[in-house]
Amino acid sequence: MSEINLGGPQDLFYSKSNFVPLPLIVKTEGIWMEDDQGNRYIDVSSGPVVSNIGHGNEKVARAMYDQAVTMDFAYSRVSRHQPNIDLTRKIAELAGGGYQRVALASGGSEAMEIALKFLRQYVVAKGQLQKRKIITLSPSYHGGTIATLAITGDDALDPFIDGFAMKSERIPAPFQYRVPEGHSRESYRMECADALEAKIQELGADNVLAFVIEPIGGLATGAQMLSEDYANRVREICDRHGIYLVYDEILCGAGRSGKFLASSHWPKAKGDLVVLAKGLAAGYAPLGAVLMPGDMVDELAGLTGFNFSHTYNANPITCATGVAVLEVLEEQGLVAKAGLRGDYLRGKLELLAEKHACIGDIRGKGLLMAVELVADRKTKQGYPASFPPTEHIRIIGLQHGLIIYSRRTANGKHGDWFMVAPPLTITEAECDDLIERLDAVLGDFETAAVAHMGSQ
Repeated sequence: MSEINLGGPQDLFYSKSNFVPLPLIVKTEGIWMEDDQGNRYIDVSSGPVVSNIGHGNEKVARAMYDQAVTMDFAYSRVSRHQPNIDLTRKIAELAGGGYQRVALASGGSEAMEIALKFLRQYVVAKGQLQKRKIITLSPSYHGGTIATLAITGDDALDPFIDGFAMKSERIPAPFQYRVPEGHSRESYRMECADALEAKIQELGADNVLAFVIEPIGGLATGAQMLSEDYANRVREICDRHGIYLVYDEILCGAGRSGKFLASSHWPKAKGDLVVLAKGLAAGYAPLGAVLMPGDMVDELAGLTGFNFSHTYNANPITCATGVAVLEVLEEQGLVAKAGLRGDYLRGKLELLAEKHACIGDIRGKGLLMAVELVADRKTKQGYPASFPPTEHIRIIGLQHGLIIYSRRTANGKHGDWFMVAPPLTITEAECDDLIERLDAVLGDFETAAVAHMGSQ
């Protein structure tokens, strides 16, 4: 290999079958991204659902600089520092009652592992050594480490995971767009909830540690949102069997749903632990967090303590960044705006659905939505493998100044969709601009699909 080819961008590791061009981004501001050719794009998916406060926020950049020149690093096992204290207090306040302790991490996957390790350490310290099984939904997504991939509900990963890591036990996700024959949406989601009860009984409650679930999914489910009756039902099942309910809000938390915690939409179904990341530091720094009840943390501290840590658990620069991001979130009222802008944008998407038959479903909450693409709206039939809709929508999006996050998951078994999750700072005028461009994208997409089908 010649010297000129050393290093390279991260996409060199990805499959060469990807045929979507990747623009070289050189500048970002607000909801906009600009490439080296001067082309400007709306960041439709906050790439991927991270940039909650928009790009180029000067307050956050200043906070990062000020912290770096004041105190760049202090290791949490041998010292304390104020940015750590300030950030955890701010997160706990915004989360509301019941989560008095916050364990920090370098991102979502690491935070999810901290949550599971904490629960495992807690039951081991109490002599419940057999509680080790984890139940998740199929499909779902919970991270990119070996352990979190093993609890991710994607059958396509099984050849990689089998015999390599301990897989979670899987139950069906309560999809509401496609339901089995003979079911209403309500009856199907209640059947999915009952599947949790059946799985616990199959495994034995004494062997089950936790049920991990996303209140609003990401790309794995196309922003599938839990219904309140389903959430209440699984909370009741977990309580009755002594199973810990863990909400994975890595993607949907930190205000994107119109509430700081997406699970707060169901006050009777409060989680035992909540995992946050992504929007918590809004892309300015790698940050994750696990919200926990104070009594559990204090009890474990008196038994064995939770002694698993990472070097960057509470990096001062990252903590200062997180504090600044959350201050921007409050000062600009972005959580409330996420709800209002989400309703406005959803209304516009529904108008597009009246015009474009390729839109099968629009789902999600606040500024976390997905649009499902179908070849036949009546039958809900998807597109053939020879015409991957997720790739075509991305290519055509670039041509109209939109960077869209979309890729086929679970080999298209559950459908194909793209994420609509712009920064929470988006204005109504910018929503209108996004929709106008997306209208053109969908028109070109339909033309390309018809041409492809006709050539088969």
